[in-house]
Amino acid sequence: MDLNELEQFILSLPSVSVSQPFDDHKLVYSLNDQMFAIIDKDKKPLKLSLRCDSQLSSILRQKYDEVMPGDHLDQRFWNTIILSGQLSQQDIKDLIRHGYNLIESITVS
Repeated sequence: MDLNELEQFILSLPSVSVSQPFDDHKLVYSLNDQMFAIIDKDKKPLKLSLRCDSQLSSILRQKYDEVMPGDHLDQRFWNTIILSGQLSQQDIKDLIRHGYNLIESITVS
């Protein structure tokens, strides 16, 4: 997935906002002021950090070389994915939805 495809998909989720609170290179996607996705737009290949269930995080890191602990994030709950093609577009979309749903469940409660 390229930057435009990622952005289109993430922003298609209900009530998502985007900001750049850290620097001009990172796009931060939030739901109700809670981050669930960060794209480092200047990296080639792109780096996508996603909020993730702690058990699933561990499984994904063991299974895929391009999935690693969250870069400068709470590594229990964040993965950073190097978008080099190991994960399919559908897998990436599913993981984005997973991160979004985690935040949605927290902010609705």
